[in-house]
Amino acid sequence: MSQEKDIESRRRFLKAAAGTAVAAAVIGTLPRVSRAADLPHLADSDPTAKALGYVEDANKSTDAKRKAGDVCSNCQFYSGAPTGYGPCQLFPGKAVNAKGWCVSHAPKKA
Repeated sequence: MSQEKDIESRRRFLKAAAGTAVAAAVIGTLPRVSRAADLPHLADSDPTAKALGYVEDANKSTDAKRKAGDVCSNCQFYSGAPTGYGPCQLFPGKAVNAKGWCVSHAPKKA
């Protein structure tokens, strides 16, 4: 009889632990989503932006490495919306223009 109670108690504990882990994961992502809109826009004058040849409008880039259609919104490092501004892994703490471009552009993998 006590063995059944131990198994029941262990099951209850595992269910509670799993539920807590899921809740923590969901709650942990909420601040990141809300912070993305609050990031300051990356300026062309930023040292990292200059080093990577970042431009707010890809069509205005004079860099020979840029291919037609390459913009931040279709780069693997960009995680924002297809329009407006969003976070980029190459510029932590800053938001880049979805229509922007830099020399580190890497097409998203399908």
